[in-house]
Amino acid sequence: MKTVKKTDAIQELFEVLANIENKKVMANFMKDLCTPQELTALAERWRVCKLLNEGTLSYREISEKTGASLATITRVARFLKDEPHHGYRTVLKQLEK
Repeated sequence: MKTVKKTDAIQELFEVLANIENKKVMANFMKDLCTPQELTALAERWRVCKLLNEGTLSYREISEKTGASLATITRVARFLKDEPHHGYRTVLKQLEK
């Protein structure tokens, strides 16, 4: 059996996710793929991202509103503003359209 490199498996997962066009199929796939805690963590990060993007709340206020730790909020903020991937920013712009 061929050993799949971790990066190849990640790229394959990205391709699978990009090709899911139905929300119900996506929801069911994500529920199979992730534990409930992982889904909650992903949803929490996305909620933090949106609140940071609005720019009206402090990190502490976001923590109180979402239950996210200050470490999580700081990490999301760093990826939103400084990291080269621009994933959060790209998706936020797509949603604005």
